[in-house]
Amino acid sequence: ALKPRKRPAALSVDGLRRNNVASSSSDGGTGDKSWYETYAGATTALYRKYMDEEWGIPVRGCGRRVDNKLFEVMSLEGAMVGLSWSTILTKREAYRRAFWKFDLAKNARAGPAEVAALLKMPGDGSDVIVRNRAKIESVFHNARCCLEVIKEHGSLADFLWSFVGGKPIQGKWRSIKELPVDTAESRAMSKELKRRGFKFVGPVVCYSIMQATGMVNDHPLGTWQYKRAKMLA
Repeated sequence: ALKPRKRPAALSVDGLRRNNVASSSSDGGTGDKSWYETYAGATTALYRKYMDEEWGIPVRGCGRRVDNKLFEVMSLEGAMVGLSWSTILTKREAYRRAFWKFDLAKNARAGPAEVAALLKMPGDGSDVIVRNRAKIESVFHNARCCLEVIKEHGSLADFLWSFVGGKPIQGKWRSIKELPVDTAESRAMSKELKRRGFKFVGPVVCYSIMQATGMVNDHPLGTWQYKRAKMLA
């Protein structure tokens, strides 16, 4: 089983960011701007905080808390299909409320009544999830699939991290144009998840899961975000 790793000291986000501003080669070729600012919605404080402090940081270890977090990422990346990440990110708290903070056991027990309730979820904008029946049903369905994986492999984390050999792949790209949308590893993960019955887990979605949970460090070489993610690998 993968064991939790102690995070190194002196990993101040503000300190690393200041060092980045002082280095002309640490921004992926965008001056002192964040490398991801060309993405839709990427200049908002919420998006920047997510990319700087969460995206690419390894989600690994033992226990249901880690498995629930991986299940959350899988569900949100699946919800993003056909939409932008900024749309889903602004709704993330609504998703957490709707799906019991992505507790696997609770979601695995949900059925048609819960689907119907979420389709009628009151509110608009960031206060409500995307009301798509197939995507809502997939969350509950995938929760049951995850529990089957846990029975077989001990944890969802062990299973998903096995596709990268149990340790983060360190990206080697410098330009945003070089960033792949899928890889051999994400295609292998997708194929196995689909074989097990998971929904909304195509190769592109699986690669997004890998990027978000630090299975691959896809911040550009030289950026302070890359350095921080590598230090935490």
